[in-house]
Amino acid sequence: MGLADRLRKGLEKSREALNQIFYMGGEVDEQFWEDLEDTLVMGDIGPEVAMKVVDDLRELSARQALRTADQMREALAKRLAEAFPAADRDPFDDTPSCVIFVGINGAGKTTTVGKLAGAAREGGTSVLIGGADTFRAAAIEQLKVWGDRSGVEVVTRERGADPASVCYDVIESAEKQGSELVLLDTAGRLHTSPELMRELAKVVSVTRKRAQMPVTVVLVVDATTGQNGLNQAKEFNEALDLDGLIVTKLDGTSKGGIAVSIASRLELPIYRIGVGESMEDLQRFDALEFCRALVGESL
Repeated sequence: MGLADRLRKGLEKSREALNQIFYMGGEVDEQFWEDLEDTLVMGDIGPEVAMKVVDDLRELSARQALRTADQMREALAKRLAEAFPAADRDPFDDTPSCVIFVGINGAGKTTTVGKLAGAAREGGTSVLIGGADTFRAAAIEQLKVWGDRSGVEVVTRERGADPASVCYDVIESAEKQGSELVLLDTAGRLHTSPELMRELAKVVSVTRKRAQMPVTVVLVVDATTGQNGLNQAKEFNEALDLDGLIVTKLDGTSKGGIAVSIASRLELPIYRIGVGESMEDLQRFDALEFCRALVGESL
């Protein structure tokens, strides 16, 4: 299965609702516009973005005499793609680079770190993983499994160690070894806990001060959390000044539009998306390809 097919399959649930509007090439009438806006909102794209997109498409439809719903597919995909901010750089390709992964428990941080480490190692990049989640023994064990699988060293400390000091040690090890890519996995944080968020802010601050390479703070968001994912992103961004996003588990939700909502509202680029369990299902994000798969347009 090619990457485009994996993307389409991963977004199948999210695409079903939109397909109900576009079925059999129905006419573009007032009911179509109402249904489209409602469907975009229900797909967690968000009311503000949905209203703006529909208004723009109304104008385009009138200007270009687009009369059928099927003609609107590509127009909708292109308009939605415009809602995504472009990344200035890819922190996983533009090395040397240090990436700090943050997010709540269960978002898929550790798995994402492992997959990215394996992919970078296969591509010839020297990688070092730092286990800054010192609260859960299982997190360190999981990272070590990924490290063994991909041939990447994992630097950890004993359970309960200060996460910021772990990151400091990892950066020192990376400099001694000449590692090109450093991936730091942090403990899950509830965005509603000010104390935990302050501790995470310390981790980010220490790492930024110690590292001589560019440091990127990436929020890993579970798409199945829907609008709660947007609330999480707002809190993490306020506390940490995020650089970008990775959206996981898009294959498990009918509300893949949350990716549009978070990226556009916070003006943050999406670096990768997860559309399945395998290594290949963690894909580079291409806004137009994503939106074409979301609305059912051919890739």
